[in-house]
Amino acid sequence: MALKASNLKVGDTHEEVVVENLSRGLLVMYAGTSGDYNPLHTDEVYTTQVAGYPSVFAHGMLSMGLTGKMLTNYVGDGRLTKFGVRFTNQVWPGDTLTSKATVAEIRPGEVDLTLETVNQDGKTVIMGNATARVD
Repeated sequence: MALKASNLKVGDTHEEVVVENLSRGLLVMYAGTSGDYNPLHTDEVYTTQVAGYPSVFAHGMLSMGLTGKMLTNYVGDGRLTKFGVRFTNQVWPGDTLTSKATVAEIRPGEVDLTLETVNQDGKTVIMGNATARVD
């Protein structure tokens, strides 16, 4: 069901959990799907012993895609006209991510949204903006 401008007001929010207990398997599946085989995302030995990170971590675009899942659930399929994010912290296996969209501005036929995705500790991992068509 498409969003209606008449049902929105600045400050309205939509929030949802987009992944619970992010699995290493999902990281491997995303690597295969995206073609991004950087070992930082899938090879624990390389990531910890060579690169010096505490563990493998999620692809930034996987985190963005999960945030996009919340957006399309909120505004409706095929309604996004702009979507951009900034990655602010890494996402680790075991993380649970919650994404939130807040209505920033309403114009005839469009709504601007601010975005934030946080982990289970409330740490922001993504900040961004989106614009969507509304009825």
